[in-house]
Amino acid sequence: MSDPALTLYYDGKCPFCLAEMTRLARWDREQGSVLAFVDIAQPGFDPSPLKAGMAELNAQLYALRRDGRVLVGVDSMLAAYTLAGRGYLVWPLRAPLLRSVLSFFYRVFARHRYTMSRLLGYKPACGTDVCTPGNPFLTKRSKP
Repeated sequence: MSDPALTLYYDGKCPFCLAEMTRLARWDREQGSVLAFVDIAQPGFDPSPLKAGMAELNAQLYALRRDGRVLVGVDSMLAAYTLAGRGYLVWPLRAPLLRSVLSFFYRVFARHRYTMSRLLGYKPACGTDVCTPGNPFLTKRSKP
């Protein structure tokens, strides 16, 4: 894909994050592949296109739209799930009151994503520098 509608910048060392990106990638293929995925944990990753440092990228999910606009946190999720044909899964993010509450909980979850991954049963299956999801609830295991 040469010009994705949205590029997601995710933490590939986070088992939950990797599993969600894998799921989004599968759904995206059904929609014609309009998403791209960049693992910020890979050696040599350059955050400069996002005009953000690694501390910010490690705090929340970032996305870059085709038009150059940067989305952060729940805005990234809303755009990604909608483009992947699963906007109904994130409909609460469209309601202002729910969005505020869910944004708060998302930031808490993102800050503690490794612990939350472990508590939810997501276990990393890592080689030297590549991880694949290890969740007992997932039947298909492929890297985005």
